[in-house]
Amino acid sequence: MIDIQQFVADCIVAHREDRPQEAVQQVLTRAVREPRAMLAAIGEPNEAGIHPIHLSPTLTIFAATWTPQMNLLPHNHLMWALIGIYTGREDNILWRRSEGRGLTAYGAKALFEGDVAALPDTTIHSVTNPLRRFTGGIHIYGGDFFGTTRSQWDPETLEERPSDGDAIRAMFERENARWRQAGSV
Repeated sequence: MIDIQQFVADCIVAHREDRPQEAVQQVLTRAVREPRAMLAAIGEPNEAGIHPIHLSPTLTIFAATWTPQMNLLPHNHLMWALIGIYTGREDNILWRRSEGRGLTAYGAKALFEGDVAALPDTTIHSVTNPLRRFTGGIHIYGGDFFGTTRSQWDPETLEERPSDGDAIRAMFERENARWRQAGSV
């Protein structure tokens, strides 16, 4: 079993290194190497949500859980990010700004249990849980994720608009309502 307090302490120490994202990535990689151990420490997901583990102006750690077949709009973080999957799968479409269209897709990355992805501060991505079961991941950000106003893009028009922690939480609430209405099948 993983000791979450020790995991956070290890991330904080690693974050003080000269190359903080790489150092914290090593900690996260060790933590999700055995996905079942992280699942036991965090708990089996049963709703979409963002569950804070550590919050500071320079480092945010939370467990994010996606309902089956949940989609998140294209969005940015404006800070480096690490994602480590401990149950399920997360598919990412990578986007870049484009003249006239707002965004253009240029790549994709599927994250399976035990995988860790490092995203630079310039990343724009959308996220999908393609499975018919819940997905859970540890997300680590090199800044105050909840206090930073970012952007999200309309999925049809790719029009940019402001996004923050409240906007993200509202998306998760809508997904939980969708999941309950579908009968949790």
